[in-house]
Amino acid sequence: MCKSAIVDRLAPQRQAAERGQIAEQMAEAHLNAAGLRTLARNFRCRGGELDLVCRDGKTLVFVEVRLRGRSDFGGAAASITPRKQARIVLAARHWLAQAGRLADAPCRFDVVLLDALDSTRIEWIRGAFDT
Repeated sequence: MCKSAIVDRLAPQRQAAERGQIAEQMAEAHLNAAGLRTLARNFRCRGGELDLVCRDGKTLVFVEVRLRGRSDFGGAAASITPRKQARIVLAARHWLAQAGRLADAPCRFDVVLLDALDSTRIEWIRGAFDT
């Protein structure tokens, strides 16, 4: 049975979680193909979450992956509000506190946007926001 047929039968919340997981896997593959190395996936702390933590040379990259199937409210990019950015920064600080020797590396915040589960339509924004 085709994976998309299985996804279509899931309850709406579970379907959304499954689509999000697929989007994160697609984003990770895209970033790895571009030379980034994944250090962590789905790091959670009180008040925030990091979808991916990668290494780009000597730079640590905290990656937010956004999938939006509809553009009624501005699409995937518009969903990364200042509040969401603050939660990502908070989670990055928690991750860095546990990172040991990596904590001194330069950091940046990237965003991978998908408007559909289609690897040809991935938009990668390097340095999407600052702290």
